[in-house]
Amino acid sequence: MKKIKLYTIYLFVFVLESFHGFSQKPKLNIVSKPGVENKQSITAKVNVFLGTSGDHGQMSPSASSPFNMLSIGPQTKSHNHTGYEYYDKNFEGFTHTHLEGIGCTGSGGNILIKPILDKNIKTVLLKTKQKANPGYYEVSFENGIQAAMSVNHNFGVENYSFPKNTKEKGLFIDLSFALANRFISEEHTTDTTFISGFIDTYSTCHRGVYRIYYALEFDKKATIEKLSEHTYYVSLPTNADNAIVKIGLSSVNVDYAKKKLSDTSLEEVKALANAEWNSVLSTIIVNGESEREDLFYSLLYRGLQSPYKISENDGTYAAINGSIQNADFEVYNGWAIWDNYREQLPMLSLFYPNKYKDISKSIANLYRYGKKNWATKHEPSPTVRTEHAIVVLLDAYEKKYSVNFATIKDSIIREVNTLDFGSPDKALESSYDLFAAAKIMEVLDDKELSESYYTKALDYKNYWEKDFADMSKNDVDRMQARGLYQGTIWQYRWFVPYDIEGLKSLTGGEEQFIKELDQFFDEENYNHANQPDLQVPGLYNATKQPWKSQKIFRNLLLDTVVQNYFNDNSKGIDPYIGRIYQNKPKAYLRTMDDDAGTMSSWFVLRSMGISAVNIGTPVYYITAPIFKNVSINYPNGKSFEIEVKNYHKDHFYVQSAILNGKSLNKNWLHHDDIIQGGKLIIETSATPNKNWGVKNQFITKMKTKK
Repeated sequence: MKKIKLYTIYLFVFVLESFHGFSQKPKLNIVSKPGVENKQSITAKVNVFLGTSGDHGQMSPSASSPFNMLSIGPQTKSHNHTGYEYYDKNFEGFTHTHLEGIGCTGSGGNILIKPILDKNIKTVLLKTKQKANPGYYEVSFENGIQAAMSVNHNFGVENYSFPKNTKEKGLFIDLSFALANRFISEEHTTDTTFISGFIDTYSTCHRGVYRIYYALEFDKKATIEKLSEHTYYVSLPTNADNAIVKIGLSSVNVDYAKKKLSDTSLEEVKALANAEWNSVLSTIIVNGESEREDLFYSLLYRGLQSPYKISENDGTYAAINGSIQNADFEVYNGWAIWDNYREQLPMLSLFYPNKYKDISKSIANLYRYGKKNWATKHEPSPTVRTEHAIVVLLDAYEKKYSVNFATIKDSIIREVNTLDFGSPDKALESSYDLFAAAKIMEVLDDKELSESYYTKALDYKNYWEKDFADMSKNDVDRMQARGLYQGTIWQYRWFVPYDIEGLKSLTGGEEQFIKELDQFFDEENYNHANQPDLQVPGLYNATKQPWKSQKIFRNLLLDTVVQNYFNDNSKGIDPYIGRIYQNKPKAYLRTMDDDAGTMSSWFVLRSMGISAVNIGTPVYYITAPIFKNVSINYPNGKSFEIEVKNYHKDHFYVQSAILNGKSLNKNWLHHDDIIQGGKLIIETSATPNKNWGVKNQFITKMKTKK
C-alpha cells in the first residue's frame, strides 16, 4: 500500500506540473502568448519574508497552503502579531496556526515544538540562515540543529536534524502555547508514537473562542515523556540524527485529524504545496519589470491565505455554535470582514469564482448558527470579525453567486435591528449595511421592509450634515476624534460608496466635490495605514477629472508619497516619506497591517488597473496597469487579457481603450465583462487625455423614495 500511495502522489504532481507547463528549472519571462508566462516561475517570484518585521504588515514566513488553517512556522523571542520577527535570531520554536496580518496582537500560535539538546528546554536556538518559499520553510542554528517544514492542506511534515554524535537530543512540546497568552484549556491522550487532542484558545482581541483538534505523530523509535500537565519531551535514540513530526489538523474531531496523517515525506509535501501555489497564483499572469512582478506575486500570495476551508472531505464541519453539521459545499471560516470586504473578498470574487461560490455560502451560513460581529464561543478556527457581511452577500448575489437569502432573512433582520449609529463613522457604516439590507429584502420581494431600510439608509445624509459638512472645526484631522475608529473626520466623510451622487450633492455639487477632494490630497489627509478611506483615491473616477485617480493610484502603488497618519498618532507627528509597498521585511507603512489580505489585495487589483466602484455593485473602474500585459485565466478556459499599448513603465495616464475590438470611451467595466473573457487594450502616455472617461460615467446613486 505504501508504494502505491507514494506512486499516486508523484503521479499527481507530475500531471499537475505537466498540465500547467512546469519545467524542472525556473525560467523567467517565458511567454507562450501575450501576457502568459510559464507557471513554473511563479512561486520563485514570491518573497514570503515581505512584511515580516516590526509593525509593517504583521506577516509570517510560515509554510502554508492556500486557504488552509494549518501553517507551520517560526516563533522568535521578539515578534510581530504572527509570532515572528525577521531580524531576531533567537528562536523559541515552531507553531502551527497563524492568522496573517491582523491587529490586536494576533491570533493563533498553537502547539509549540522546539528541538533541544541535552533535554534542556532552554536550549538556545540562534539563527544562522533561513530559506522559505510558498509552502516551505527551513532554518539552521549555530548549535548545528536544523529545521524544515511543509504543509499541504491540514497535513504537515516537520524534519528536525541534530548534530552527529549528539547523545541526548529531542523535542520539547508545549500544548498550551498560544500568541498573546490566549490559551484557555486542552485535553489530550498519548500512546507510543502519538499525542492527540483538542485545544481551546481565545481568538483575536480575546473576543470569542476557537477549538482545533490535532494529531501529532513521532518516529517509532522515539520516546514520549510527560514533563507537566501540558508539556512533553520526545527523545530520540542515540544513533538517530533526525526527528520527523507529522501533524493533522481538524475543526471537527481527533479522528479526522488522525486521518490526515500519511506516509508522505517532507519532499513530497513540499512538491505538492509548490504545485498548488503555482496553480492558484498563475490564475493571474503579469508581464513587466521583474521587480514589479515579484512584488505583485508576493502580495497576491498574501491575499490567498484565508479564509480557511474547515469542512472535511465528506462535508462534515463544526458550526460557530459548536454543533457538528454537514454541507454539500466547502465550508470556510477565519474572517476579517470589516477589513477585507473592501478589497480581498472582492478580489477573490473576481479571480477565483470556483472558490468564492463556497466562501460566499459560508458567510451566509454564519447567520444560521448565531453570527456575531466578533467571534462566538465556538469558532472552528482563529477568526476576527464579521461586520458588513450583509454587504458582502449582496455583492455576491449581484455577481451571480448563489445566495439563499430566504433561509437567513430573520437573522439578517435581527442584525439590522442592532446596527450601531452611536458615532459618526458608525452612522455611515451602518447606513451602508441598511443599503445592502434594503436590496436583499427587494430580492426577497419584501417591499415594505425594503422601503423601510432604504429610507433609513438615506438618513446618512442627516448624519453627514451633522458631522462631516463643516470642515472648519479644529478636530477634523485628529485621529479618533468624536469617537471615530482608526480614522479622522476628513477620512471618514467620503464613506458613502453606495451613493456617490448623493455625496456630491452634499458637498455642493461636482465642482465643490472635486475641490474638496483636491484639498484632501493636497493637504495629505489620506491615510493608507488603515481601511476607512481606501476607496477615496478612486473617487475622481466618478467626476469629470478621472485622470487624477490614474495619477494617485500610481503614486500609491509605486512612488514616493507623504503619509501623516498611523494608528497611534495624528497629523504632524513623525510623518513618513517614501513608498508604501516595498518587497522587503519592513514592507508597509508603520502600523499598516495587511489585515487578512486587505492591503495586499488593494495593490493587486489596482496594479492590474481594476478597482471596485462599490461593494454591492458589480462594476469596476479602469485605470492603467503597471505591467505590459495582464491575463486572468478562469477554470472554464476563458481568459480576460489586458494589454498596454505603447507601454512605458512610467506612463500611467489613459489615452484610449479598446474592448474586444471596439472603442471604449467609458472608464468602467461590469463584472460580467471580465469573467466572460475578452481583451482590453489600454493606451497610456505621460500626459492625461482629459476627454477620456468623462462620458457615460458610472456613479452610484440612491434615489429618494416618494
